[in-house]
Amino acid sequence: MRHIISVILENEAGALSRVAGLFTQRGFNIESLTVAITNDPSLSRMTIVSSGSDRVLEQIVKQLNKLIEVVKVSDLTSQDHVERELLLAKISSNSKEGANIQELVEIFGCKVVDVTDKVYTIEVSGKSKKINAFLDAFDPASIIEVTRTGVTGISRGKKLI
Repeated sequence: MRHIISVILENEAGALSRVAGLFTQRGFNIESLTVAITNDPSLSRMTIVSSGSDRVLEQIVKQLNKLIEVVKVSDLTSQDHVERELLLAKISSNSKEGANIQELVEIFGCKVVDVTDKVYTIEVSGKSKKINAFLDAFDPASIIEVTRTGVTGISRGKKLI
């Protein structure tokens, strides 16, 4: 099962490494990882996406809570939450394909952030399924380059991590 784990931790050197190490020790791959400072400069928020059994992920959450730098851990998967991912993609085009690209940009609610005579750079944000569907709409040969942020998420309403 896919899990989205949100971690608030002290913003200090080595903290990211210790958190990622727990996943490595348990043999779990981190599918995506986002980390950034919060509104409190002494804290960072880390969002980790990993797949595995509920039992093992529960153990990882318990181990994360034992780390000195970790302030709070929450498995967003088990609660009502909002998640988003950002994609930037370079798509090659000729004049004929340009109209098709514009149509797909409209359908998926994306933005064209740069255009040259042969390349469109497109920004897509949303759930991972939407981003995957957007990429699937193109001939793989026309996709020049892709970069994705990975998932970030937050619980809905007044509930805090």
